Amino acid sequence: MVQRATSGPRPSWWRAPAALFAGGLPAPVFPAPGWWWWAPFCLVPWLLLLRTAPTARRAALEGWLGGLGFMLAVHHWLMPSLHVFTLVLAALLGLAWAPWGMLARALLAGPGTAWRAVTAPAGVASGWLVIELVRSWQGLGGPWGLLGASQWQVGPALRLFPVGGVWLVSLLLVAVNTALVVVAASPRARWATLAAGAAVAALATGIAAAAPRPVPADRAARIAVVQPGVVPGAAQRFDRQERLTAGLAGRGAEMVVWGESSVGFDLAARPDLAGRLAALSRRTGAELLVNVDARRRGRPGISKTSVLVGASGPTGPRYDKMRLVPFGEYVPARSLLGWATSVGRAAGEDRHPGTRQVVMETSGGLRTGPLVCFETAFPDLSRRLARAGAGLIVAQSSTSTFQQSWAPAQHASLAAVRAAESGRPVVHATLTGVSAVFDASGRPVGPRLGTDRSTTGLYEVRPASGSTAYVRFGDWAVYAAVAWLAVAGGVVAVRRVRGRGDR
Repeated sequence: MVQRATSGPRPSWWRAPAALFAGGLPAPVFPAPGWWWWAPFCLVPWLLLLRTAPTARRAALEGWLGGLGFMLAVHHWLMPSLHVFTLVLAALLGLAWAPWGMLARALLAGPGTAWRAVTAPAGVASGWLVIELVRSWQGLGGPWGLLGASQWQVGPALRLFPVGGVWLVSLLLVAVNTALVVVAASPRARWATLAAGAAVAALATGIAAAAPRPVPADRAARIAVVQPGVVPGAAQRFDRQERLTAGLAGRGAEMVVWGESSVGFDLAARPDLAGRLAALSRRTGAELLVNVDARRRGRPGISKTSVLVGASGPTGPRYDKMRLVPFGEYVPARSLLGWATSVGRAAGEDRHPGTRQVVMETSGGLRTGPLVCFETAFPDLSRRLARAGAGLIVAQSSTSTFQQSWAPAQHASLAAVRAAESGRPVVHATLTGVSAVFDASGRPVGPRLGTDRSTTGLYEVRPASGSTAYVRFGDWAVYAAVAWLAVAGGVVAVRRVRGRGDR
């Protein structure tokens, strides 16, 4: 009998579903579950699976399946809006983890050595960080679900965000997960791994302690948030916000913040509404920061525009939202992907993006940098506002489409990360919750306003000046990860060339 030659052992049937499941295991570290303590362990099952992949090709497949599981689990709340298209997007974005699967196998497979104990955590974490960077591009969905953002309420992480941003925390979390795999799978490398981990922890602690800190203002500013709740119709929403704002009269607010799309009419075309807002400003003694979601006279398309309104009406520069939500506010490559509007609630018309950020100043001298909704996911936007002189960052949001999901809590948590990174307090004001305020170190100020509330909140925050290390040096952790991969890849290439020459 003639037996067919095989290329190697056939993978067990369970590996594919196991990879899909393992990729979804990090999801509970984010709100609403908020299992932040799970983050240092959440990648271990996936990494153990990749380590034992029989071939590099199989590792790439299991990397892709895990990436698919991760994207589905983290963005599952999009299903009611995008339906089957959510699966298509997750499958496409999951491809970014295919080379990472090969990298993890190459660094973790085989017997453990002291060298591997040091290089494997750095290499696997650098590969993960490059994936986070790539998928953070707005056209690919933006930086939602970055692993480091899960630590928004953890003290040590809040001290690291100002040093290297969310990127540094992601890098360290993946490195810890990888080190645990090395310790579990390679006992001989255990002590080297523990020693390297202790050295990194000591270095990170020292850097965080010595890093520059923001300088809080001597006087606190009283900022009010108006959260109307779910209200059908732009006119009815305006009326309710007007009534809630009127109740703030005499309470000493310096600024009153309304959420995203709080005004559904162009104020230039509706002077009656502009007059009502100005009257509210006079009645409360505070300027109002509203968000206009409407066609603007003399400009094509619909814009989402932050407008500061004083006692005499709209004043100062306006800010048009720059980073639009893919499929929610525009459809990328609409000629090819426009069919998404027929299977879900994708945007029927593209919004018009802004081109520059602005810093607004109230009559009392409060310098405010506005962001709109999805933009709080992008670290660079709040960093630029801090560099431009903003003492306070205000994020206007809605989340009304995703009320019964994890999205509102996740969105609010991003404000804490941006506050700690930039060294500026952040006010996150939404139409329907969760509204929350964080000080310049990322700590919560006052009570959160949940999705079930139709109310106002008054908060005392201290605007800040000065620069954190992240504001000064930016995404250096990402550059370090890319450099590590480039150097490591060059070393491997040189060794292979020399090996061939010695034959």
